[in-house]
Amino acid sequence: MPTYEYECSKGHQFDIVQSIKDEPLKTCREEGCRARVHRLISKVSFALKGSGWAADGYGSPTQKKEKKEKKE
Repeated sequence: MPTYEYECSKGHQFDIVQSIKDEPLKTCREEGCRARVHRLISKVSFALKGSGWAADGYGSPTQKKEKKEKKE
């Protein structure tokens, strides 16, 4: 399940693990604060490493050529 980051109108920030199917939170989870919250958009923080992975997901021209040569 993904972790979502929220911020309330009073400045509180918190993370919560929710299912993709769950409704977004509407009120702050801080003790005594019932302000409205909105979900922040954050960058995904993982990287694919090792041979065969390219930043664009399609591989380098050299890798494509090598793969084609192996098939023949």
